[in-house]
Amino acid sequence: MLSAAENELLTRVGPGTPMGGMMRRYWLPVCTSAQLPRPDGPPLRLPLLGESYVAFRDTSGKVGLLEEFCMHRRASLWLGRVEDNGIRCLYHGWKFGADGTVQETPNHCDDRLKARLKAPAFPTREAGGLVWAYVGPKEHEPPFQRYEFFEGPEDNRCVFRINTPANYLQLYEGGTDSSHVGILHCNLANPEWKNKASFVPEAADYTSVALAVGDNAPTLDLENTPYGYHYAAKRQGPPLADGTPTDSVRVTAVVLPTARIIPLAQYQFFVFEVPQDDHHTSTYIIAHGPKAFDRDKMRAVLGLNDERLWSEKDCEYRATPDNRYGQNIGRMSETWSGLAGLVPEDASIGVSMGPIVERHKEVLVAADSAVVRLRNRLLDSVRLYQDGKDPLGVRIEDYSKVRSLADTDVRKGERWQDLLPNNMGTGVRVAAPAMA
Repeated sequence: MLSAAENELLTRVGPGTPMGGMMRRYWLPVCTSAQLPRPDGPPLRLPLLGESYVAFRDTSGKVGLLEEFCMHRRASLWLGRVEDNGIRCLYHGWKFGADGTVQETPNHCDDRLKARLKAPAFPTREAGGLVWAYVGPKEHEPPFQRYEFFEGPEDNRCVFRINTPANYLQLYEGGTDSSHVGILHCNLANPEWKNKASFVPEAADYTSVALAVGDNAPTLDLENTPYGYHYAAKRQGPPLADGTPTDSVRVTAVVLPTARIIPLAQYQFFVFEVPQDDHHTSTYIIAHGPKAFDRDKMRAVLGLNDERLWSEKDCEYRATPDNRYGQNIGRMSETWSGLAGLVPEDASIGVSMGPIVERHKEVLVAADSAVVRLRNRLLDSVRLYQDGKDPLGVRIEDYSKVRSLADTDVRKGERWQDLLPNNMGTGVRVAAPAMA
């Protein structure tokens, strides 16, 4: 059981909090590239870790990230004009470059002021359909970390952002919980579980998210990694031709401080739970594989095709008690949850728990061990930070060979780790610590 004090430590992410300080030591996704579609387009307001930022794409195409409030008189730059390779405050016309350079101060003609000032600006990168930023101390800036979904044609990647009114941890925990998949998501993952009938997924369906085995009480085998942990959910597999018993093994990799890789038969989901503040989270979902995706079909699989709940325009997930968190009771005779798709099921459950779960009131079972491990590894990382050391995995430069594993039959007792030889860091370059 997690104590109330530990829960507070894990869930509070604002300025001056240990978890907020630890998360600021990493590069984090802050928006999708599609949200800044063109040079000199409108700026984007970005809440992140309890603070407010504004992002913009300048005339040259470079993305800048500044504190939202103008350094002059604190008006919001979100209302500003993006033009001539900078963003201009409406109030007095002060103009800033993507690097924070003060380019113009129309109400003060002495150029010496511009030369000695610089607006708070933060490093950004674009990769994998996302804009990434580092908002921590300059002297501790880590290497920019590479993921597999950066690779391949753009059509082989679908990127979505969902802004959910819940603390990041309850959403992160949901994504590391294998035992809920065949129950909450049974319409897509295991539609026959209630009748105890066998279910064989359609192997030709590229966007299938079905489990290979209809077993909702997997045995979990967990192993720590330098960047977090990975674990195997073992379900009863079919015997081999010679009668040898097997496990159907599904392996999930968890990369601190916000990521997990969800394995599917023909592609993978990379998911990042990035806190906006203590009570709101931006979830980034990237579907990535060897073939091009039909974005409309992927939206339907994820359940993001109902604009009453979510829209590409603002990425807000609109689940409240007033709309029963998006649940349609009348559909519960057709669908297990009455919710339409993977994201509404996960997000609505997370929102229904309240802004921050009271974890000291939980009753945990063995199937929750991966969730407990997530909490423990986050505690390990934040305590390293509190001790003045690097958080877990912050110096690893390349995650492109870290994988999860879709349902695979292995002989009883066979090491599933041998199927994922790069997950423990083999061949991964680790950067030296930054000098203070």
